[in-house]
Amino acid sequence: MEPTFVLAPDSFKESMTAKEVCMAMEKGLRQAYPMACYIHVPMADGGEGTMQSLVDATGGRVIHREVTGPLGQPVQASIGLLGDRPDTAVIEMSSASGIQLVRPQLRDPQVTTTYGTGELILACLDCGISHIIIGLGGSATNDGGAGMAQALGVKLLDQEGHELPHGGGALDRLRRIDTSELDPRLENLTIEIASDVKNPLCGPQGASHVFGKQKGGAPAILQKLDANLAYYAALIKRDTNHDVATIPGSGAAGGLGAGLLAFTDASIAPGIDLVIKYTHLEKYAAEADYVFTGEGSIDDQTQFGKTPFGVAKVAAKHGKPVIAVAGHVGEKIEELYDQGFTAIFSTVSGSMELAQALKRGPEAVARSSESIGRLIKKLRA
Repeated sequence: MEPTFVLAPDSFKESMTAKEVCMAMEKGLRQAYPMACYIHVPMADGGEGTMQSLVDATGGRVIHREVTGPLGQPVQASIGLLGDRPDTAVIEMSSASGIQLVRPQLRDPQVTTTYGTGELILACLDCGISHIIIGLGGSATNDGGAGMAQALGVKLLDQEGHELPHGGGALDRLRRIDTSELDPRLENLTIEIASDVKNPLCGPQGASHVFGKQKGGAPAILQKLDANLAYYAALIKRDTNHDVATIPGSGAAGGLGAGLLAFTDASIAPGIDLVIKYTHLEKYAAEADYVFTGEGSIDDQTQFGKTPFGVAKVAAKHGKPVIAVAGHVGEKIEELYDQGFTAIFSTVSGSMELAQALKRGPEAVARSSESIGRLIKKLRA
């Protein structure tokens, strides 16, 4: 009887989407097992690629809306509609408010806004969506979700009763939060936040100090932004009775996690857990003979919420062998063998330039998968 292979990789960044990795794995394995059963379960961990992976895994579709970008410019952002749950959408905040939308010389976390992410939420409501999964990776922002809240109808008012301008740099001028005009449709909306980090909103491990530098913030600016977020959190607690400052993950995406928790009925969970849930990986792993996973790089950090680790835990629960492939295999991977991994393989043979390795990614994954498939076949004979 031919085996069943469940293929559940993450994307290989700058080389292949998770779906394309699945296709490359199957192409290689079919050289050894042309008649086997192949189940594609493209994965992600809540960061970049989460929307596309969930759309691909469920046979869904992507729609586009024009929203406000991080610096106020119009941008085209994406909404993923799940194929098996027509009431559920997936958005990535980076699609509307991501760092890739701001040229390096213009990056300034004092002024960038999450307003466009709020507009994406409104667009989902306009489409009749009642359940949104929001991925929080890759932001250009540090506004605590203030812009998102303003798009949803929250009034952030200064001493004169005027609306605050966009950006985390203005939060120290906040005097009152008015939620009376919050979109009433939010009462019937379920929001699940997929976060790949556990940072709180404020402090040394908070949004500003840990992530602000890559968004263009100098040390003095980051100090101010952290103080602004702490002040903002205090006013949120006073005016909405939500204490969001220290919740793990509230500092994700420049504090967007905190804003969602404060102004919507959102819950937050590790991104990989949500992706496992909505791709039905548990069911497929139970049916598998072998589970393949992988991503661009696997090392000792993989065990901290990365996709291959999440896949390995699910497969190990059902006693299934887990084989991982990666472009780069780093240090201390022996720790992973105690966490459910059966074998880990690098797809890169010999030395080559990074650009060449990225370009040859599909070919390398297929070649490695073929070799693994032939080994499995020999051992099963």
